[in-house]
Amino acid sequence: MRFRGILLLLALGSCAGPSQHEQARRKPIPAEPDIRICLADLGRAGARFERLPDREFSPGCSATRSVKLLDVGIPVTNLGAVKCGLAVPFAMWVRTAVQDAAHTWLDSQVAKIESFGSYACRPVNNVQGNMLSEHARANAVDIGAFVLASGRRISVKDDWNGADPNVRNFLRALHQSACRRFSVVIGPDANAFHRDHLHFDMGAGRYCR
Repeated sequence: MRFRGILLLLALGSCAGPSQHEQARRKPIPAEPDIRICLADLGRAGARFERLPDREFSPGCSATRSVKLLDVGIPVTNLGAVKCGLAVPFAMWVRTAVQDAAHTWLDSQVAKIESFGSYACRPVNNVQGNMLSEHARANAVDIGAFVLASGRRISVKDDWNGADPNVRNFLRALHQSACRRFSVVIGPDANAFHRDHLHFDMGAGRYCR
């Protein structure tokens, strides 16, 4: 009887469904949103761009589903690969928020935006031992300064807490408008690492400071 009971248990086990581990292994991996939709959105945002080939680098850095922004309404210096999901809100921010803030607070137009770059294979805040930055995935951009049509240069480093209240309001308006478009926005009020630029990325979570 005991032997028949063991056989019965073995038979029932063989008829059972796949284990949770096997189910997880067999479960299809969700596909990323169609890159064609993102590129179409980028075109509708008024950007000219070049699609870049997917690239992966050691140790875990990558530039996939990325573009080279050729024209977003205002020249932006130093931009490399930018993930399409970041390029769309960035193009919209440049085309609308930047000029709107310049007209409102400075009665001027912005002729050029100076960036610190986009893709960079490095850890967060360039501190060894930190996890990889969103820059290491081409999913972040850092903005350092704005040049007006008059030639006047406004920098985050010198003017965030500068003497001119209109300039301070201009920079803070850009910071707040970015918070409505990007997942993470970090400026000088967050920490000393960002005393000279505004950081935008489309990583996980929401943060605005």
